[in-house]
Amino acid sequence: MTTTTRITSGNNSRNFFVGNKVPRARRKTLCRRALLLGENHHRTVVMMMMMKKISARDERRNERSRFGCVRVAAAARSSSSGSSNDDDDKNNSNGATATRDELLEEIEKLKAENAKLKMLQMQLEDVSLPSSSLSSSSSKSTTTTTTTIKTTKKAAVGALRTDPKSESEIEWPLPITAEGCPVGEEDKKPFWETRPKNDPDELFEGKTATEETNRPKKIAHVTAELAPLAKVGGLGDVTQGLGRAMKMQGHDVVIILPFYQSLDANEIFDLKHVMDFDVPKGTKWDGENVVSMMKTSAYSGNIGGCDVILLKPHEETNSNIFKGGAIYGGSYNELEAYLYFSRASLEFLDKSGRDPDVIHVHEWQTCAVPMLYWEEYHGKTSLNKAKIVMTIHNLDNTGECREEEFFATGVNGEKFNVIEKALDERTIGHNPERMCLMKGGVVYSNKVTTVSPTYAKETLDGNGGFMSKILKANQEKFSGILNGIDYDLWNPALDATLPANFAPGNKMTENKKLCKKYLQIGLGLDADETKPLIVCISRLVPQKGIHLIERAVTQSENNGNQFVLLGSGHSDGGFKRMANEEFSQTNSSNVRLMITYSDALSRLMYAAADFVLVPSMFEPCGLTQMIAMRYGALPIVRSTGGLADTVIDCDADQENGNGFVFYGADDQSLDECIQRANKTFQDRKKFHELQERVARVDYGWEASGNVYAELYESL
Repeated sequence: MTTTTRITSGNNSRNFFVGNKVPRARRKTLCRRALLLGENHHRTVVMMMMMKKISARDERRNERSRFGCVRVAAAARSSSSGSSNDDDDKNNSNGATATRDELLEEIEKLKAENAKLKMLQMQLEDVSLPSSSLSSSSSKSTTTTTTTIKTTKKAAVGALRTDPKSESEIEWPLPITAEGCPVGEEDKKPFWETRPKNDPDELFEGKTATEETNRPKKIAHVTAELAPLAKVGGLGDVTQGLGRAMKMQGHDVVIILPFYQSLDANEIFDLKHVMDFDVPKGTKWDGENVVSMMKTSAYSGNIGGCDVILLKPHEETNSNIFKGGAIYGGSYNELEAYLYFSRASLEFLDKSGRDPDVIHVHEWQTCAVPMLYWEEYHGKTSLNKAKIVMTIHNLDNTGECREEEFFATGVNGEKFNVIEKALDERTIGHNPERMCLMKGGVVYSNKVTTVSPTYAKETLDGNGGFMSKILKANQEKFSGILNGIDYDLWNPALDATLPANFAPGNKMTENKKLCKKYLQIGLGLDADETKPLIVCISRLVPQKGIHLIERAVTQSENNGNQFVLLGSGHSDGGFKRMANEEFSQTNSSNVRLMITYSDALSRLMYAAADFVLVPSMFEPCGLTQMIAMRYGALPIVRSTGGLADTVIDCDADQENGNGFVFYGADDQSLDECIQRANKTFQDRKKFHELQERVARVDYGWEASGNVYAELYESL
């Protein structure tokens, strides 16, 4: 056994291995220790045999001499760390004087360690098979890369993290009250918060490059979000998944991210201070534009399997940029903060000497990067070879910016506020005329992508508002590449949150039923496996089809289905009222409206669900439907954007169908689609076959990563 100690700094503490001095137990150290699994098993057997022979003191001494080798290493580590006492040293040096109780305790510890090592060994062996096919077509003269990724993976029939032999092995939750607390134990947390948490570092342990590239590139992503730690929406999932996919191909990838005050430093692996440097920062002083230097701190670390650089103003600046209790909505001006962050990212790349081949920026928050790079850095600093790729994740916010506001970068916005660059044509003649940062990003980037082929087509057809015209004018460099999900982060076979794990071909039907019952009991629903369970996990904003979600809630109650909603947003007022009135726990045993967000609860819902509803009015890509399929739930979607690219209607294509699709935005279209889904659910054999099918569909990042690798190579 390895001796551990707790290192405390301020209010934060972390576990370290004394012998190895490796942070976060099980990372790397456990990877190496997995090789000792066979040896540990042998030691356990030997010690159990010893217990049969300790009736006499002489025999015990003989057996202890055999056992001494097991304890010497741990004692030596304890001694080197200063934690062993004189008695321990004396006992170890004399071959140990273990008692019966000590031997029993040692056996139990070895058994526990073996169990952990078996789980790690399973993770090391759980390497995804390469995708079987990738269909894509691209042309320099066309508008979109019509990338379709609907490949199928063979079932990985490996061991499961948790596989109860009977229902009695599960610790069933107490139903929650209206406030979310367990009934009768109002001082305790709701059941989903008591579930074990996934450790991303552990999930990625032992994962090696899937396909080493012959021409590795230095890639720097600049983003406002990164899953799982700095995540608000799908942007964080995409930057994490794409970044790790490129890393797995052998590219040198770093992700530059704001060091938000709300981030828990203890959750950032191997966090280190790298350097302090000055960043030009424009301000207004006594009516004059003044450029001063803001001292900035850079830290390195690892989040979600990705190497990161985190930037923030130095503590002595007393700046409130990126301070607050949330990623967005802190006490700072967001436009000013992200303009500063864009300039700081380029300054870091310059002063650190990294000089990447590709700078990949995401969303309006980082659109100033390509603008500044070509005007202020390329050929004027150490940054000479980079090309810029920009990804549009959603056109809802395009980054409106006045000329004087852009001066926060230390560069006068006047040079960009012209129609050929970043001027928003809609504001011509206004006082003042304004810039659109996303337009500037498109104009200055070498390649522009969006997150699905259908969304790319929709934007060019006029559904992108003002930006449709800009993208059409730049269509030779615009393409749509489908997002993916990280199959290590979203893995129902190893997900620690679930009371019972499963995989295609391995307890899919049996253990999904247990997960369904677990959620039903915990939320106070009827624990009835014959009722179809529809879940909806969504931001509650108009884009997500609020009126259709409301319709699904009422119809589920009327038709005897079960419905669980998890989400929040500026349009959640109606759902709060419904949750407190007609669909309260007192009035309904089939509907629960959870107006909040919890990663743990979302995972339990995916695992429990028969169907996952995604009725978006528009959806650039959507990850919900992909995660649903990964967890063996059939998506019910409105055909738009990435939903149209990923979900095939089961009735329209009985051989390849992986969900249910409707096209209208009216109640009848939704009702008919849910009725078709319910009809399929009643044919239990067919439905279970569909669950197995959708869980094998591959929407991991490997295939999409290959398309991005080709895009980078074409620059």
